[in-house]
Amino acid sequence: MLFARLLEHVVNTGRLTVIDAGGKEHVFAGTTGSSLTIRLHDKSLHWKLFINPELYLGEAYMNGTLTVEDGDIYDFLQFAMANIEEAGSHPVMDWMARADSLFRRFQQHNPVSRARKNVAHHYDLSGDLYDLFLDRDRQYSCAYFTSPDVDLDTAQLDKKRHIAAKLLLKPDMEVLDIGCGWGGLALYLAEATGVRVTGLTLSEEQLAVARERARRRGMEDRVSFHLRDYRQQTGVFDRIVSVGMFEHVGVTHFQQYFSAVRDLMKDDGVALIHTIGRTGVPRATNQWIRKYIFPGGYIPALSEMMESIERTGLVSSDIEVLRLHYADTLKHWRARFQSNRDKAADLYDERFCRMWEFYLAASEVSFRHMDNVVYQVQLANRRDTVPLTRDYITDWEERLRREDKDVSGDGAAA
Repeated sequence: MLFARLLEHVVNTGRLTVIDAGGKEHVFAGTTGSSLTIRLHDKSLHWKLFINPELYLGEAYMNGTLTVEDGDIYDFLQFAMANIEEAGSHPVMDWMARADSLFRRFQQHNPVSRARKNVAHHYDLSGDLYDLFLDRDRQYSCAYFTSPDVDLDTAQLDKKRHIAAKLLLKPDMEVLDIGCGWGGLALYLAEATGVRVTGLTLSEEQLAVARERARRRGMEDRVSFHLRDYRQQTGVFDRIVSVGMFEHVGVTHFQQYFSAVRDLMKDDGVALIHTIGRTGVPRATNQWIRKYIFPGGYIPALSEMMESIERTGLVSSDIEVLRLHYADTLKHWRARFQSNRDKAADLYDERFCRMWEFYLAASEVSFRHMDNVVYQVQLANRRDTVPLTRDYITDWEERLRREDKDVSGDGAAA
């Protein structure tokens, strides 16, 4: 079994038993650690999992041809990634990653028409699905945990406060929200600080929910939502915010994106870009994630972002790295999904549930053991726009905590 060669290299801690498609047991053991058993139900996995585990592992779990006998898929991925972190990946895995990265610019071609199709693939799924695992405001991005015992709803509200503080908002400012999702952040900013917000999305499902939420809250005069690509937006704004959208821009469009941010922002404006990123060198997006979850998605290295920012003349006035916050966010999402798994199966089917389980588990593991983080990059057109020390962020958060209202209280469902 070719897969055994990979495991012999990787497993240095714990014990893994693999039952192959013929029923034969293969045991891989290192120093003391956790013990797991997986079973392969398809002989082709004996070689597929050796030549390209990044793609075929997720597909095998989705299709039920790989099962975890004692534990769940998170336990197995945690075991695998912890061992890879210690032992390093197999040379074949490294070769596949380098080969895939050669084509990342081609993979990332993302004109408006393709961007809409890619967004629809993920974000136009049933809203009932997202209600099964997200917080009540449907914040589908990294939360901000001020302490380990904070619940998900509080952490997502703290994230919105943290972003509002960095934007230095004043009443009646015009704010552009690029990639507004179901409208939660836009509604929060408008209600908590008195700004007017224009939200952009490429998801018809999100647009309908966001508009209905604004209508129910009587905020239609303060917040407007549009089915529009950032490249189609006109006008100038006091502030620009973009949360969880930059991952969908496409590496070949970074320059275009940051040029748009510069041109859409007033001379004394401030922008806050919140995005998943990687601390390592640039490389292609995970093949399974790219194929099944986020087509066209790309996790940038900070160096790639900064190269494009520098060319626009924008000033990077603050960069914060949120490291394990997303791992904890995903832990909450995964637990909530598992507790509502039967409802997800009613919405879709068993294969979809296994796909979603793998997506949430693999994502959490990537933030705990690999080089995935979240960057919050604050940008300005002038170097003197924001205060010279970061104390203002804490001061703003404390004031907002005393004064604001939680607009997520109405929920996101239309």
